[in-house]
Amino acid sequence: MQVTRRRVRDGQGAAGLPGASTARRRSRRRTLVTAAATAVVLAAGAGVGFAQTDPFGTNRVGQVYDRGELVSSNQYLAPYGERLVIDNGKIMSSAVSPDGTHLAASITDGGAALAIVDVKNWKVQQVVGSAASSVPRIGSNGVGQEGPTYSPDGRQLWLGQPDGWTRFDVNPDGSVANPKTVRIAKSGAQQALVAGLVFAADGATAYAAVNGQNRVVAIDTAAGTVQQSWTVGNAPRGLALAGGKLYVSNEGGRPAQPGESTLNSYGTQVPADPDTGATTTGTVSVIDLANPAAAPATIDVGLHPTAVYAKNGAVFVTNTATNSVSVIDTAKDRVVQTIATRPWSEASIGYEPDAVTLTDDGRLLVALGRANAIAVYRYAGPQEPASYVGLLPTDYFPAEISSSGNQVLVSHTRGIDALRPTGAAGHATHDTTSSVVRFTLPGDKVIRQQTAKVFAQNNWTGNAAKTAAGRKNKAVPVPNRIGDPSTIKHVFLIVKENRTYDQVFGDLPQGNGDPALAQFGENVTPNQHALARQFGLYDNTYDIGTNSAEGHNWLMQADNPEYTESSAGEYARSYDTEDDALGHQVSGTLWSGAQASGQTVRDFGEFHQFLAKPAGATWQNLYCDTKAMRATGSGSAYRLVSSSPIPSLNSVSVPAFPKFDTAVPDVYRAEIWKQDFEQNGPANLNMLWLSSDHTGGPANAAAQVADNDLAVGRIVDEISHSPYWKDSAIFVVEDDSQAGLDHVDGHRAPIQVISPYAQRGAVDSRYYSQINMVRTIEQILGIKPMNQKDTAATPMASAFTATPDFTPYTALPNRTPLTSGLATAPSCGLDVPAPQDPASAAAPAGAVPAAEADTARKWSDWKKQQRLTGTDAVPDHANPAQMNHLTWYEAHDWQQPYPGEQSILAPADVPGAYLPSAELDG
Repeated sequence: MQVTRRRVRDGQGAAGLPGASTARRRSRRRTLVTAAATAVVLAAGAGVGFAQTDPFGTNRVGQVYDRGELVSSNQYLAPYGERLVIDNGKIMSSAVSPDGTHLAASITDGGAALAIVDVKNWKVQQVVGSAASSVPRIGSNGVGQEGPTYSPDGRQLWLGQPDGWTRFDVNPDGSVANPKTVRIAKSGAQQALVAGLVFAADGATAYAAVNGQNRVVAIDTAAGTVQQSWTVGNAPRGLALAGGKLYVSNEGGRPAQPGESTLNSYGTQVPADPDTGATTTGTVSVIDLANPAAAPATIDVGLHPTAVYAKNGAVFVTNTATNSVSVIDTAKDRVVQTIATRPWSEASIGYEPDAVTLTDDGRLLVALGRANAIAVYRYAGPQEPASYVGLLPTDYFPAEISSSGNQVLVSHTRGIDALRPTGAAGHATHDTTSSVVRFTLPGDKVIRQQTAKVFAQNNWTGNAAKTAAGRKNKAVPVPNRIGDPSTIKHVFLIVKENRTYDQVFGDLPQGNGDPALAQFGENVTPNQHALARQFGLYDNTYDIGTNSAEGHNWLMQADNPEYTESSAGEYARSYDTEDDALGHQVSGTLWSGAQASGQTVRDFGEFHQFLAKPAGATWQNLYCDTKAMRATGSGSAYRLVSSSPIPSLNSVSVPAFPKFDTAVPDVYRAEIWKQDFEQNGPANLNMLWLSSDHTGGPANAAAQVADNDLAVGRIVDEISHSPYWKDSAIFVVEDDSQAGLDHVDGHRAPIQVISPYAQRGAVDSRYYSQINMVRTIEQILGIKPMNQKDTAATPMASAFTATPDFTPYTALPNRTPLTSGLATAPSCGLDVPAPQDPASAAAPAGAVPAAEADTARKWSDWKKQQRLTGTDAVPDHANPAQMNHLTWYEAHDWQQPYPGEQSILAPADVPGAYLPSAELDG
């Protein structure tokens, strides 16, 4: 267990000197070569369309600057108060013991399920999980959205898990022991997925939200048995007791009515918008415990109600999706006021209030998860309108808040992001941290002063999207105002899977790379290297999500909604939120925004959930089919059907283009796209999911990355030799960078910006993230930003030039055999690649040394169990630590141990192998 303590006094920033975080990052640095230090705005015209200066410059993630420590989400961190960094993964939820001496936190992504923090001594006292070394040891590391919960006397702690609870005894010193299982049986296929839990005052009964079954139960805490059950709304989550009544937030709102537009959420059709896929109702169920036979009453509140908190005759409900707090008068059981939690006037969506508490002196504190802030209000009672005071900065994604007197304790899901100390030579996205911050609530004057700091850390100060007004300005690549003309009419967004910058470009000396971490250098990815040389190398760009569930959301929604963020402890209700209405934001998606702005959209697999294919459509047969299509111009011999449950997306999708399945070559996908492109031409927004670089399919890792590289090269070749090239821009991005190491940060990823208007031959070391790329696409196509994140993002104007160069790109042939590692050769023969470049590192040969043959067989058996292929394939269902090891071994011909280790390991021996795959499904 690793714990880092940092003290922050009076909101002055992260403790220590500006270089304090350098000691945490055991990696060498290279001199950066930059194209420029500030953004260049190419458009002229009245008013400001976006920030004229770059707020991040060439700053790098993990370093501390004047505004704080930079993270991958276009934010700086410098919390108000005293920080305790927890190096055991993300905190999903937390609770303070009745005597205030300890905090219990459910944790994930770090090999454990529970952490006990000694608040008095400000240290992690105990970590509990399923590892053999854990004392006590529990059966699963899966944890729910809410909890853990202490009994009123503090002698028990209940940890919510997918099928019920683990109940612990609490020792006098605050540690836990004697775990016992309290199970809730499945209802059909639906697990319990328990959420909020509250105890009756005497502790004899506990009331629990059974999120996966749309009900609330009363439990005899001594026997661990269900005494009573109430049907409530969809996806009950938070609970509070007040005035003899139980208040339950239903994140999915009320049950659907006949004829209503709906979308699936864990087997229940919930009211949802057909364009955005988002839920359209939010409710609170009220159970009268004095009359338990009565059906629960319903109170309408905002969308995605999550936290419920009761005090002084009121129940406060955080409406996470509509960014407000509903105040329910418990005497009347109706909403008497709604408090807006939208501190920046330029955007109404995306702050994600997710926790609330009321201090004894009448100050309402609301955690704004996606703004890394606590909003403070003066509150005098249910009928008296609350007044906004200001903001206090926090760490990354505050998720729980508690107060005692004027003492405040805040827990954060992501702490300081992926900065967990590691013995490897690089960093990974799953090196996640969390944190707890404590402080004495300051006076209103200090809070107002700290508000400016929060604005600066979120890039809200003087920076917002502006719409075109009056006359149209001259067309430029990236207009200054949304709605002004662009020289670019067709945008192609190519989404790939999971690689870090160093894995692909670590061998390029022009950029800030580490050759020792370059697994797929130029002889595996000749096209990506050639494209970087022709159109620019970006070596300071970051993916934000930890995994695919998050990554595709960031690209399609410019956010990872709180529902997905808080579900990471089990991912059992849904992982791919394409098929779950709870995972969609109310303001829509990139494609719905394009449609709303009058642009056409064409989708090739991105955000698709379903795939059907005939039995004969093996990797080998599809590879041969690709060769036949290219040789004859004929259509595919196989009918693959890919689709989305979201009507607005399905209506613009090409069903023959397969979604994720590593048993489908990307060159096949590229050929399906090419035929559609040549027949129908491009839309204004074209989205493609090319997923072979995920690896794990029938061919080995290098072959699949080479397949992906060739597919990208062919697509760019096709576009650049077409009449559409003159007004096109191609953005190539990974959904996330979780499947490898990077010497700067696990979130650093390769991107490419390809266009006649793209900068040529430059090394661009400005800070960019996926949000900047999304905002750039919005700016080009005139799409209104979706939330406060992309509203505040600076478009990548400096990546473009006003003077076009129409030189096309010609794809390079693959130098790594695409059929390497196949157990059975294709009927059309093995692939014969082009010669390798002797000046570059040799590509893997695909051989397994005799000494490692048995270990390689164990990995082959392991791979078959990971849902990597077939119609139910899921991106990164495999445990990430194991997946990364397999990819490393295959990329090094089973001759080199994983960084930081001394030998090549079997799957069961990989550190972190005990992590449940469901938790890390993506």
